[in-house]
Amino acid sequence: MINHKGTVTLESGRLILRRFQLNDAYDMYKNWASKAIVTKNLTWKPHNNIETTKFIIRNWIQNYKNIDYYNWCIEERNNSNIIGSINLTNIDNINESLEVGYCLSDKFWNKGIMTESLMLVLDFVFNQMEINRITSKCAINNIPSMRVLKKCGFLYEGNLRSVIKDNNNKFIDCKCYSLLKKEYKNSQLNNI
Repeated sequence: MINHKGTVTLESGRLILRRFQLNDAYDMYKNWASKAIVTKNLTWKPHNNIETTKFIIRNWIQNYKNIDYYNWCIEERNNSNIIGSINLTNIDNINESLEVGYCLSDKFWNKGIMTESLMLVLDFVFNQMEINRITSKCAINNIPSMRVLKKCGFLYEGNLRSVIKDNNNKFIDCKCYSLLKKEYKNSQLNNI
């Protein structure tokens, strides 16, 4: 069984991963939720106004009551700027597996931010939640997301045909990646 902890704060040298708060709405809207370049490979369209962002954050805040809900905002430690999100979904308690998804402001692409965020989450899920398997899928043309997954030790498993609808409501193919607990533990040992 998964050892659920809820969305607890995770920290690295540059970042704080924490629960969303309503006062994060402006940064979320401005930095990524309203940008078509950021959402082009996601399942949701850019927000047309900040009220949409506030509505979504209110729902997330309500969900934090659940011990098996995991949704972090990514905050820069040095200036408290909110620049993205990372979450866990498709939680399978019996088979001790789940899926990770993420989104980052285009101003912060290619700076190692998402890799650092995902590494924090991997440490949390494998060492505290004690899961066996984590997966992630990304649109077949989302090369930057694939790079993040590979840097974090995920292995390519194959393509999933017409697996999700994009933000234009069209079915798209995705590449599927996974990382097992034993692989994560072995890679940690190799880095010592």
